[in-house]
Amino acid sequence: MRAAKKSWAERICVCITYAVPIGIFLLFFAAGDVYGQLLAYLGLSPVFILVSFVTLIIFKRELHTISFLGGLVMNEGVNWLIKNIVREPRPCKGTHTTITTEYGLPSSHSQFMWFFSVYSFLFLYLRMHQTNNARFLDLLWRHVLSLCLMTAACLVSYSRVYLKYHSWSQVAYGAVVGSILAIAWFFFTQETLTPLFPRIAAWPISEFFLIRDASLIPNILWFEYTVTRSEARNRQRKLGTRLQ
Repeated sequence: MRAAKKSWAERICVCITYAVPIGIFLLFFAAGDVYGQLLAYLGLSPVFILVSFVTLIIFKRELHTISFLGGLVMNEGVNWLIKNIVREPRPCKGTHTTITTEYGLPSSHSQFMWFFSVYSFLFLYLRMHQTNNARFLDLLWRHVLSLCLMTAACLVSYSRVYLKYHSWSQVAYGAVVGSILAIAWFFFTQETLTPLFPRIAAWPISEFFLIRDASLIPNILWFEYTVTRSEARNRQRKLGTRLQ
């Protein structure tokens, strides 16, 4: 008799995987698969993003950045809730022994990356505005950065399917949910939280921890650059006067 044709999930589960320890993480990919190894490293992007956010908050202490991180945390909570309500298993149950949950819908990596990318896209084009004469260069770096963000989200989503953590539908649902939550959180921050930021920044505890509100500054990078350059020139001028 002719053997029954294996399903897509059964076929991809027979691959021999290789685990590489990276600090506290284990990266799984097919033995000898360099492309899979690169995608496995790319799958650590959410961890690097969270670490970058914590570092940025510690050094900048800006309310919009704190709100952005709060949205990412909320996004993860929604992902956990949906997973435990739907309870759809992963395509290769038991293949990756280090996964903390057996449910795969929606993909947390896909949802995280699309939330981060869509929110950043809205921030670049709706929150930041032109403040100097370099119109062409300003738009160019926004377009390039937006393209990089969307490419990273697509590659991380694809890596979850390639490495047998999720099916295509689980990744697609993650991208949709993450994008919807990013849009909702961005406009909630803009319309509801941003008007409250000046009041929050004036709280004694905010002043103690040097928490600031930069929501009225269109381009914080340009503002910090000009202020720092001006202050450096003033101090250099005063230093030169003292030495004379």
